[in-house]
Amino acid sequence: MLVLVTGGTGYIGSHTCIELINEGFEVVILDNLSNSSFEVIHRIKEITGKKPHFIHGDLLDEKELQKVFNVYDIEAVLHFAGLKAVGESVHFPLRYYHNNVTGTLNLSKAMQETGTKKMVFSSSATVYSLHGTPPFNEETPLGAMNPYGRTKQMVEEMMHDLYHADPEWSISLLRYFNPIGAHPSGLIGEDPQGLPNNLIPYITQVCVGKLPYLNIYGNDYDTHDGTGVRDYIHVCDLARGHVLALKDLYNKRGVSTYNLGTGRGYSVMEIVETFERITGNRIPYRFTERRPGDIHVCLADPNKAALELGWQAEKDLTEMCKDTWKWQKNNPDGYSTAKKVVVTS
Repeated sequence: MLVLVTGGTGYIGSHTCIELINEGFEVVILDNLSNSSFEVIHRIKEITGKKPHFIHGDLLDEKELQKVFNVYDIEAVLHFAGLKAVGESVHFPLRYYHNNVTGTLNLSKAMQETGTKKMVFSSSATVYSLHGTPPFNEETPLGAMNPYGRTKQMVEEMMHDLYHADPEWSISLLRYFNPIGAHPSGLIGEDPQGLPNNLIPYITQVCVGKLPYLNIYGNDYDTHDGTGVRDYIHVCDLARGHVLALKDLYNKRGVSTYNLGTGRGYSVMEIVETFERITGNRIPYRFTERRPGDIHVCLADPNKAALELGWQAEKDLTEMCKDTWKWQKNNPDGYSTAKKVVVTS
């Protein structure tokens, strides 16, 4: 079965490509490499023994997109491509709406024109309203609070409208929480460009000396230690969820929505302490003001995915942090000047 993975050289997309190949799927990656590296293709082959097809292209290029579907007999699409920094989206909302919404519109049109009507869409827990009470289930009211989250919510609504107009579609909307970790080989991981937007790569870059200290945004939340609590999920668990959602599309039609999370929350300070224990390094940090829109606790209710997809997270926080550290230590500068060294802890 031939599947197209948009954004397949990105952090979550690359891990999902590995799972797809290991499950016997043939993979075509479409990526503009705006926030990733072609080196990922070589790493995927090193891990799986198979090199995925790769197309350097952009979803905003309708003609190029049409060529992809004309050349390859694609059965289904896993759609990861998109801009994803919450803070950046506040400063550049039009860029985010154009890239994330228009890009998905172009992709959906190309799929419909060629009769490819199976899609797994990479959504986000940011679609939920801040006024909801955690843990969030799939029926929690929506109300994204930033342009990035609103692009995800808009695409979800678009997918529902698409199915109502054409009941031949099978679509899975996956809302995931806080992906961390890396492939246990240490060959694939998160490689942010510039200053990291997320907690974990920020911590690891402090650990390897690339950054002087960690900023912790707020220590006066209504939590046990005053720092925000989030539902962290290993990226490999997340990748397995995408493969199970894809397989499920072959058995039904309609639009299904699933949370992918552990249902267990950890505070920022618990993450810091876990990394200090694993790395043996002290992580200098300083408290600063809360970021606008951040909430006390964000947790998933993952029961629906367990019941309908047979999926549940398997890896605990220690394993998430160990795999992250192995990736960062092996690749202190990401994919650009990766060092091949052996890390045992």
